Amino acid sequence: MIPRELAQKIRYLQIYTSKAVNDVLAGQYESVFKGRGMEFEEVREYTPGDDIRAIDWNVTARTGKPFIKHFREERELTVIFLVDLSASGNFGSTRQLKNEVAAEICALLAFAAIKNNDKVGLIVFTDQVEMFIPPNKGTRHVLRVIREILSFKPKRGRTDIAQVLDYLGRVLTKRAVVFLISDFQAKGFERSLRVIGRRHDVIAVTVSDPREVQLPDVGLIELEDAETGETVLLDTGSSHVRKEYERLNEEGLSRLHELFRSTRIDEIRIQTGKKYTLDLVRFFKNRERRK
Repeated sequence: MIPRELAQKIRYLQIYTSKAVNDVLAGQYESVFKGRGMEFEEVREYTPGDDIRAIDWNVTARTGKPFIKHFREERELTVIFLVDLSASGNFGSTRQLKNEVAAEICALLAFAAIKNNDKVGLIVFTDQVEMFIPPNKGTRHVLRVIREILSFKPKRGRTDIAQVLDYLGRVLTKRAVVFLISDFQAKGFERSLRVIGRRHDVIAVTVSDPREVQLPDVGLIELEDAETGETVLLDTGSSHVRKEYERLNEEGLSRLHELFRSTRIDEIRIQTGKKYTLDLVRFFKNRERRK
């Protein structure tokens, strides 16, 4: 039986994300993520307004009447969410942790996918693959995906993005839309990302917190790395310390963005405490414009 608090969270996400999908995302999702191609459906008699380039000249010659080939878009897509729920995601200086925001984004995009009759799958990872839910359709399936994310208790704390990308390459043979949702506090995944980016349509969703970019002036504080347990004492009262902290974080983000650019992987930047639906809408509009 699902605990009451978890059931309430699932219900809240279902209502909130369904409204957001219906209001702003459904049409944009469909226009950005096209089907796998055009599939032949039938040959039918020409009617005024039909595209003359679709005329089937063989059938037309045999019957003496103009006939056209009719095609339909093969709409069904497979959408896979790779969600990083390692220890570094259990941080938040706003009303939500990074992992909570990641779960909501996953729910929002999953509802947009099933509204377009696409299949949805989930891989939750830390420094290993901890859960795999094969792609399937329907609201019941998406609610299961959301439930598993919200109730998930990781066995490990660190992050290994290369490992999950390699795993995806083994279990998924057909081309898919892949949302990689993480704070990307990991190294050594560049080669794996390039390989997967050539086989699938990969979108990186970077989730960050304002305090990871800028420190407040609050005197001496001790910072702990959630994944390694290492600690460091910082004097935030020093403007030099604060500027150096910002510089190092900005350099890390710049290297990450350059990696996505060089591998032609789209990126959605999400920061806790802000309305991420606006970031998603902006991404869909920009991508549609490019295409």
